[in-house]
Amino acid sequence: MNHQESTLDEQHIAQLVRSFYGRARADALLRPVFEAAINDWDEHHRIVEDFWSRTLLGTIRLLLVSLYLLGASALAFAGEVQVAVAANFTVPMQKIAADFEKDTGHKAVVSVGATGKFYAQIQSGAPFEVFLSADETTPAKLEQEGMTVPGSRFTYAIGKLVLWSAKPVFVDDKGKVLKEGKFAHLALANPKTAPYGAAALEVLKNLGLLDTLSPKFVQGENIAQTQQFVATGNAELGFVALSQVQKDGELTSGSAWFVPGKLYKPIRQDAVILAKGKGNPAATALMDYLKSDKAKVVIKSFGYDL
Repeated sequence: MNHQESTLDEQHIAQLVRSFYGRARADALLRPVFEAAINDWDEHHRIVEDFWSRTLLGTIRLLLVSLYLLGASALAFAGEVQVAVAANFTVPMQKIAADFEKDTGHKAVVSVGATGKFYAQIQSGAPFEVFLSADETTPAKLEQEGMTVPGSRFTYAIGKLVLWSAKPVFVDDKGKVLKEGKFAHLALANPKTAPYGAAALEVLKNLGLLDTLSPKFVQGENIAQTQQFVATGNAELGFVALSQVQKDGELTSGSAWFVPGKLYKPIRQDAVILAKGKGNPAATALMDYLKSDKAKVVIKSFGYDL
């Protein structure tokens, strides 16, 4: 076998190296050793990748076999984790899941829905291993019921509520449009299953508008469906998650009122490893990845606080 016959290239080498180290960092015994020795992982990856690239240019059969074995070992350790994700976190999770697989070799299989419905499904034995909730109450309840891995729960994001319309200038920056009431439908997520829906009710109650506006409610099953009601014009405006209509500090479309935090309780969103994820290295790796600087940059870019 010579270099020309090999299917290896620099991209392949980079994937193998990052998969190998991603798996090592997910191992409870190996992680402390690597973390103590390496401060800048991106730089370390580059150095190792450069070494293999240079070596491969004049390699012999043994080196090629060794490199293939390195890749086979990394791929053998790569795992899969079933993740239940609150609908408000759909787009950020898509980005994080893609980066997670690229950097660690593990795959996050994501299901999106309402927090309350996920709770019922988990109680009924759904195969989820990690749960990214839209609140802190539901994971805590599962924890009390013995359905999580003790000590795994943490807050991965603090959500923000906005009143949004797909129409430019329809919603003013003070939310006066609510008091004026010149609209036929106001969308919000089901407050019984979606924390953002419960927050919307809290806002209207604090504004003294709940009784007046409740006849105009159009309820979505979750916050994703609620946003669709507004985006398609089935409701002129609605309460949605900031993450759904903002990217990198800019409103992606329409008009919005950024609801002051004093009008609703903080939407602390907790993640937890479920009982079915106990012993799955991919589940542990995903939780660690959510705490990484790389994931935090993504989370913040969609308007969440940490």
